[in-house]
Amino acid sequence: MTSTFPNISISTERLVLRPLDEDDVPALTEMMNDEQVAAWTDVPQPFTEDGARHWITEYAPTERAAGRGLDLAVTEFLTQRLVGVVQLAKTNWHIRSTELSYIIAPWARGEGYASEAALATAQWIFGDQKFERIEIRTAADNTASQQVAQKIGCISEGVLRNACIVHVRTADDAWTDVRTDFIVWSLLPEDLDGADGQLADTGGFTSYSDWN
Repeated sequence: MTSTFPNISISTERLVLRPLDEDDVPALTEMMNDEQVAAWTDVPQPFTEDGARHWITEYAPTERAAGRGLDLAVTEFLTQRLVGVVQLAKTNWHIRSTELSYIIAPWARGEGYASEAALATAQWIFGDQKFERIEIRTAADNTASQQVAQKIGCISEGVLRNACIVHVRTADDAWTDVRTDFIVWSLLPEDLDGADGQLADTGGFTSYSDWN
């Protein structure tokens, strides 16, 4: 039997992490068309509302049902505005390990939302799901993502040389691929002792029984 992540909502002091919903299509589309998102991810550009809808209604549910991962919308608790996405992928249920990634919308950067959402997800993964390892991979020049990994207590394990493709603008305003290195980070349950527990110390986990 394939193991799967449950339909989950995770609450922090400022955020609610929940399943993506079709109401997120406009905000998700706008977020994924941001220059920094285009530079550091493999999201197709331009990113369309049809692409966002496919992600929400087909890709994310399929990945969860197959046991490969989990996609969560990151929203502000007070405004319910979409401020980012957290993803779990390449999950290995035998060794209880998964890869964590995060994207924050341009209108929400500088607020510490990425580290708050990532730490809340890690606490849930280790506490509720009994996982033993989280891996984060950051492009060599993506210092913002590296700072998030460091802030939540990750340990840098080394470099995967020439293993990452990022994107840069050309003179004619198109995107072109550039190869670079991946920095590999790991987080184990005991590493959370060094992180700021106040970032996500609410224990607010609830299930979404009606999410496909």
